[in-house]
Amino acid sequence: MATTYALPAFVLSLGVALVAASLFARTLDRVGVRLGIPEALLGLLTALAADGPEITSVVFSLLKGAKNVGLGVVVGSNLFNLAAMLGVCAIITPGLRVRRLALGLEGAVALAVTGIAFALVLGVVNGAVATALLLVVAVPYVVLLVRGPLVARNFPLLATIDRDLARALGEREHWGHHEHRREHSLRRLGLVIAVTVALIIAGATGMVESAITIADRWQLSPGILGLLVLGPLTSLPNAYTAIRLGRARRGAAVVSETMNSNTINLAAGVILPGLALSIVARTGGSYIDFAWLVVMNLVALGMLARRGGLSRFNGLTLIAIFLAFCVLEVVRT
Repeated sequence: MATTYALPAFVLSLGVALVAASLFARTLDRVGVRLGIPEALLGLLTALAADGPEITSVVFSLLKGAKNVGLGVVVGSNLFNLAAMLGVCAIITPGLRVRRLALGLEGAVALAVTGIAFALVLGVVNGAVATALLLVVAVPYVVLLVRGPLVARNFPLLATIDRDLARALGEREHWGHHEHRREHSLRRLGLVIAVTVALIIAGATGMVESAITIADRWQLSPGILGLLVLGPLTSLPNAYTAIRLGRARRGAAVVSETMNSNTINLAAGVILPGLALSIVARTGGSYIDFAWLVVMNLVALGMLARRGGLSRFNGLTLIAIFLAFCVLEVVRT
């Protein structure tokens, strides 16, 4: 791609991918409501739709052999999500809370998947083992989302937590887009989904191609390109969603959106591609990036566990950690 057109192409591709992802999520949500998909599972599916630009950018980068860019997009996006989705919401609406049981469920899954992805990047496990471990974590989690209270009732030993589990999962219901609108046929909605998926792929492809051209021209490192440019920019729809939830004081939904988005990024952008592509990082910088992500997850979960919920100071702290990471990356490269 000619360098003269790289920047306009990047801006156009970014816009196409973000608008298409938003429309995809809304359409998928409406299809799910029409089909009677459980609310918790629908929330997970629409989070996957919102993550379309990040995932597609990562996969395309890996296919082009730009591994550092791809891994950078995942880590940069996840760190940005913690700062923008939790940090900014805490500043706008301090005191956002989530039940301890729900927090434990979300936190355990997020840390487990982050650990699996980190082990894959380190070369401790291969793609097949990492995928198997992902299934061990993800399948029970999805079952709990969809059938949690019923599962608890079928096990007498869990009877004492049945009520708390039902409340925790109920509070996690996805915010949804299903406003009162003129209904369209499922065939038409399916066509919209197909078109938006194609646009997300086209937009992400254009983003990566033009971003690599810009990076070469401006002598930006691949890590900076993924971590500080593509990662945060492709996460803007998630940040917007979280702010809407935060203003509505839907603390449990904010946490669910944040953790699910990060888990999906790692699963679809690192672990599953590891089945066919080499994900092992060759530089110590990637190890530092993933370690930083683990630490920031622990800090965020620790703050959420506070009795008073996330305070403005907690929000500022999360944003400061992300900014410190950005500065470290710039200095290190």
